[in-house]
Amino acid sequence: MINFPKTERIFVDLTDDWLTLSFNHLESRNALTEQLTNEIRSIVAIIKKDKSIRGVTFRGEGGIFCSGGDLKSFKSGFHGDKNNISDVIKLSEDTGEFFELINTIPKPVIMLAEGAAMAGGLGMLCAADIVIVTSDCKFALTETTLGIVPAQIAPYIVNRVGLSKARRLMLTASRFTGKEAAEYGIADFVADSPEDLRRIESEIKKNILRCAPGANSITKEIVLASRNLDKDALVSFAAKGFAESMMSEEGKEGIAAFIEKRKPKWSV
Repeated sequence: MINFPKTERIFVDLTDDWLTLSFNHLESRNALTEQLTNEIRSIVAIIKKDKSIRGVTFRGEGGIFCSGGDLKSFKSGFHGDKNNISDVIKLSEDTGEFFELINTIPKPVIMLAEGAAMAGGLGMLCAADIVIVTSDCKFALTETTLGIVPAQIAPYIVNRVGLSKARRLMLTASRFTGKEAAEYGIADFVADSPEDLRRIESEIKKNILRCAPGANSITKEIVLASRNLDKDALVSFAAKGFAESMMSEEGKEGIAAFIEKRKPKWSV
């Protein structure tokens, strides 16, 4: 049994080896407050090492995914003569580390968005493996309308939608819907209702649970490594990952199951 830390801003549910984290700070429209992000950090630190958890879903309570950064804390914490630019830089660097933490969770990560996913909330979606949104969900990168910049989420937006669309969305702060999010490449699936959202999630989870958890973890490492490694280094990195999976108990079981025409032990 996993001992998750006590949380106030996140509902934690572990059912059938799948973890669901639901943001629950409705007063701030599920903004990325320091408390909420710290609770996510503490949970991710535990599940990264636990191979029994097959995947993670992020969602928001109250019919909204996430309104973005905690603007109230920005105002109270960084306006005034006593502040130093180094403090703001440190805050931004910590934020960047948070998004990369989400991006590199060594398990399949699904994001379910309804209501709205704004600014940093939209950035979180783009750090996921699979994104499902409702057709009427609202999206926007609103930072520049507030005189600030979408600094740490910019790489994830670019990776999702491409450079030209990222420029347009960030420089115009345009609002768009779930249907348009799919057209832009942000959403992988569009649901007609919250119920349909969960139905699509259920189908995706069924497919993921057919896959070996260790193999999925290594596959994700290889995919993410392709961002930074040159061709030769990536070939070596991928070869090492392939060898590890082939020689693992999973690899042996998977090949045996295929030959024996049966499901492997991990398949649900």
